[in-house]
Amino acid sequence: MAATDSYAGGDGRLSPLSTPSATRAVLEAHGIGTKYTLGQNFLVNDDVLKKIIALAEVDEADRVLEVGPGIGTLTIALLKHAASVVAIERDPDLPAVLADTLHPWREKFALIEKDALDVTGDDIVAAMAEIGADTGCLDRASSAANETAQWAVSQSEDCLSESRYRVAVPQEELQPSLPSKLVANLPYAVAATVVLDYFESFLFLDSVTIMVQKEVADRMAAAVGTKNYGAYTVKLGLHAEAAGRFPVGPGNFFPPPRVDSAVIRLNRRVPLMADGAPATPEVIAAAALIADAAFANRRKTIANSCKTYFSGRGSLLLGASGSSAGLRAVDGALSGGVGGAFVLDGADIVDHLPAIFDAAAIDPRRRGETLTQQEFLALGAALLKEATV
Repeated sequence: MAATDSYAGGDGRLSPLSTPSATRAVLEAHGIGTKYTLGQNFLVNDDVLKKIIALAEVDEADRVLEVGPGIGTLTIALLKHAASVVAIERDPDLPAVLADTLHPWREKFALIEKDALDVTGDDIVAAMAEIGADTGCLDRASSAANETAQWAVSQSEDCLSESRYRVAVPQEELQPSLPSKLVANLPYAVAATVVLDYFESFLFLDSVTIMVQKEVADRMAAAVGTKNYGAYTVKLGLHAEAAGRFPVGPGNFFPPPRVDSAVIRLNRRVPLMADGAPATPEVIAAAALIADAAFANRRKTIANSCKTYFSGRGSLLLGASGSSAGLRAVDGALSGGVGGAFVLDGADIVDHLPAIFDAAAIDPRRRGETLTQQEFLALGAALLKEATV
C-alpha cells in the first residue's frame, strides 16, 4: 500500500488526473486524442469524483466493476477506496495508458478489453481470477510516454511508471467474489442499454452509480404520468430503483460535451406482485414485453398500441432467465415450452388481449404512461396465463 499512500499525497487530489492539464498531458504522452465516436469526455473535476465515491458508498470491502475507464481518472479514485476494480474498455489505445496510470494498484486491477455490450459473466469471472496475479507479461507502455505523463501529473515516482500488464490466468476451480457495484462514467451513446442489460444479466450487481446524460437520468427515475416515463423506465424499474443523484455541468469534462450530465445511483430491487409475493423471472420478462407494446404508440390506448405492436410479430420465445433480452422472434410455428422458456405467438396475443386486460383488472382505454410498475407486472402475469401457446 506504500504506492497508494504516496499517490494520495501531493496536492491532496483524489485523482491526480482530474485536471484538464494532466488529462491532456497523458493523452499527448501516449500520442492519442479523444474519440467522439466512442463518446470520450474525460472527467476533470476532483470534487465530482469525491461525490461519485460518496454516492456509490465505495469502501475497502467492495469489488467494483467499471465501464469505460478512459485514462483511469475515476479508476484511481475507486482503487483508493475499494478492494479491487475490474474495468471494461473497448478502445485499443487505452490499455497501455492504464498500465501506466494504474501501476501502483496493478495487483487489485484487471482490464477486460471488449465492448461493454459483449461482455459475459465468464469474462468478469476470469478478470476477478486474474487480479493479484503476476504473469510476467511484456511491458505495454513506452517509457518515453511514461516520463512525460509522470511530469505532467505528479513529481512522485508512484504516479506513472513502466508496468507489466497481466493476462487472465485459467483458474477454473477458483470462485472469486464478483463485483457488487458498477461505478462508471459511461459512454453516453450506450449508457441506457448498458445499465438495463447489466441489471438483467449480472445478478451479482447490487447497485449501479453512473454518469449519464441528464435526459437519460430523467428517464431512469421518471414518475408515472410524466413525459419521461416510458417503456425504458418501466423495464429498468423491474430490476432497480433510484437512490440518489446530482447534476454535472459540461465544464467538468475534457473536452466539454454538448449536453448536461447527471450522476445517478440505482439499487437492485425485487418487484412485488399485488399480493406482496416477489415477481418471478418469467413474469418480469413478460411485463417488460408488455411495456414495449404499451409504449409502441404512446398516444394510443394500451389496447390499440398492444394490438399494433403484436400484429405480425410471429412467434416469440420468452426466456425463463427473467431477462427481456431472452425474448426473440422464432421461425416457424411452435407450441409448448422450449428449453424451459415460453413460446408466445403475436397473433394469438392480439386475440387474447381482452382476456389479458380483464385478468389484470386494467382498463384497456388507459394509456401506457398511466400504468404503474405493479400494473405492468399484473399484465405480464396475465399474458403468461392467457396467451402461452
